[in-house]
Amino acid sequence: MKKNRLFSLLLFLLVANSMFAQLGKAVREILTGDSAVTHTTVRNDSDSIRMANMKRELEEARLNEANMRMEMEQLRLKAFAADSVKLAQQKARIDSLRQFTPGVPVVVEGDTLFYLYTKRGGYTPLQRAEMIDAAITQLGKRFTLHPDSVYIESSDIVSDLMYGNKVIASFTDQDGLWEGRSREQLAADKRIVVVKKLKELKEEHSFWQLGKRILYFVLVLVGQYLLFRLTTWLFRKLKVRIQKLKDTKLKPISIQDYELLDTQRQVNLLIFLSNLLRYVLVFLQLLITVPLLFVIFPQTKGLADTIFSYIWNPVKDILVGIVDYIPNLFTIFIIWYAIKYLVRFVHYLSREIEAGRLKFGGFYPDWAMPTFHIIRFLLYAFMIAMIYPYLPGSRSGVFQGISVFVGLIVSLGSSTVIGNIIAGLVITYMRPFKLGDRIQLNDTTGNVIEKTPLVTRIRTPKNEVVTIPNSFIMSSHTVNYSSSAREYGLIIHSEVTIGYDAPWRQVHRLLIEAALNTPGVIDDPRPFVLETSLSDWYPVYQINAYIREADKLAQIYSDLHQNIQDRFNEAGVEIMSPHYMAMRDGNESTIPKDDLRPKTDKQ
Repeated sequence: MKKNRLFSLLLFLLVANSMFAQLGKAVREILTGDSAVTHTTVRNDSDSIRMANMKRELEEARLNEANMRMEMEQLRLKAFAADSVKLAQQKARIDSLRQFTPGVPVVVEGDTLFYLYTKRGGYTPLQRAEMIDAAITQLGKRFTLHPDSVYIESSDIVSDLMYGNKVIASFTDQDGLWEGRSREQLAADKRIVVVKKLKELKEEHSFWQLGKRILYFVLVLVGQYLLFRLTTWLFRKLKVRIQKLKDTKLKPISIQDYELLDTQRQVNLLIFLSNLLRYVLVFLQLLITVPLLFVIFPQTKGLADTIFSYIWNPVKDILVGIVDYIPNLFTIFIIWYAIKYLVRFVHYLSREIEAGRLKFGGFYPDWAMPTFHIIRFLLYAFMIAMIYPYLPGSRSGVFQGISVFVGLIVSLGSSTVIGNIIAGLVITYMRPFKLGDRIQLNDTTGNVIEKTPLVTRIRTPKNEVVTIPNSFIMSSHTVNYSSSAREYGLIIHSEVTIGYDAPWRQVHRLLIEAALNTPGVIDDPRPFVLETSLSDWYPVYQINAYIREADKLAQIYSDLHQNIQDRFNEAGVEIMSPHYMAMRDGNESTIPKDDLRPKTDKQ
C-alpha cells in the first residue's frame, strides 16, 4: 500500500513538472519571442490580434493543466481503492487463519508477554520470540537500566521498540492486522508491556536484591555445615554408648545350641544401623537445603522444584507402592503355601503307589514318579499363573510391553532356526541326496559328510568343509552326481578341436580309444563322440563316456585328457586348436618328439 502511494505521488510530480515546463515555455515565447518574429508581427498584424492570440494560448494552457490535474486525481483514487481492496482481502484471510493459528508466545523468565503470528525478514515467529526474549533478558540484567527510556521508532514498513541503539522488538503491518489494530497502536501497547517487564527485571537484578540473596545463600550454607557437624557429633557419642553396651546390657542370642548373635556381632549390627540412620538424616538435610539454595536466586528457582521432584517423587512412589502391595503379598504367600503342601501330598501318594501299598486299576507302580514330576511341573506352572497378576508392575504398560518385546525378539530370532528345521525335514523326505553323495550346490561341489536339522556340510575335492543352511538348500538347485552314477551311469564329456586336415573317423576312433583306456570309464554303455560345431578353423569334437564312481570325477577327467593327448600323438594327429597357423615350408610339427611315458605304456 505504501509503495503504491509513493508511486502515484512521483508520477503526479513528474507530469505536473512537464506540464508547468510546457506552460512556462509557451508564456516565454509569447511574452519575449524573437526579434524577427516580433517585427514581422508588428508589421503584419495589429496589436489587438496579438493580444487575442496570447489570451487564447493562455486559456489552452490552463485547460491542459486542469485536465492533467483531473487525470492525476483519478490515478490517486484508483491506487487508494486497490490498496483498500488488498487490505480487506488480507484481513479476511487472517480472520480465517486466526481460529486455528495459536501464535508463538514471547516468554521472558516464565512470564508470557505477548504473541507473534507472522514472519519478518526471513525469521519465523519462533525465532522472533527467541530474539525478543534474549534482548529483554539481556537488558533486564543491566544495573544502569532505565525502563522508561524505551521508545518507538517508525519507518514506512516497520515500527521498532528501541532502547538506546538496541532493537528490542519490531512490528509490521501484518502484526497489526493479526491483532486488529494499526502498526503504531500495536507498538505502543507492546511498549507498555515491555517497560513493565523491564521494571520487574530491574528490581530482581538490582544490587540490593543481589546482596540479600548472597547473604541468604551464605547463611544457609553455614547453617547446613553446623547441622552436619552436630549430626556427626551426636552419632559419634551414640557409637561410644553402643560399644559400652557390650559389657553391660547386651547378651548373646541363641537358637537351641546355636549362637546366632554374640555381643560383638550385636554391637556391629547396632553401629551399622546407627550409621544407616545417620546417612538418612544427612540425606533429609540435603533434601531440604539444596532446593532452598536454588530458590534464593531467580535464575535457578525453577531448577529447585525440578531437583526436589527428582528426589522426592521416587521415594514417595516407593513408599506408597510398598504400603499398597502388602495385601497382594499376603495373597502370594497363601497361594505359595497351598501349592507347596499340595505338591507334598502328591509326592506322598506317588511314594505309596511306587512302594505298592496304594494301588489303582491300570496304573503301574513304575509310572508313579514320572507322573509325580509331570504333576509337580503343572502345579508350579499353575502357581506362577495365579501369582503373576499380583506381582508389582504386572498390570503396567511397561511390564506388558517388555513381555511382548521379549516374545517378539524370541519369535523373530527363532524364525530362521525354525525355517532351517522345517527345511531339514522337507529335504529328508525329498531325498535329493544322502550321506557320501557327490553333489553340486550352486557353485559348491563336494561330498555330503553330515546332515543335521539345521545345516548340511559338504567336503570339497580340496578338503574344504562348507556348511550350508538347509533353508538355502531349499531355495537352490542341487545336482547329484552319485545318484546318476548309481542308477544309469554318469556321463562325463570333454571337447577337443582338430583341424579339417584330420579325417573325422580317425578322430572319433582315437577319442573313443582314449576314453576306454581311462580308469573309471565303463565300456557298457560304450563311449560316443558328438561333433558339436563346424567352425571356420576347425570342427569341435565332444567325447562322452559313462562312469560309476562319481567321487573320482576330477581324477577321471584328468586321466581322460592325458589319454587323448597320448592317442593323438601316437597317431600323428596334431592338436592345433583353437587355431594354429603354420606355413608348411619346413616348419616342425607340433607333435612332441620325446614321449616321456614309461616303455610299458608305449608297448
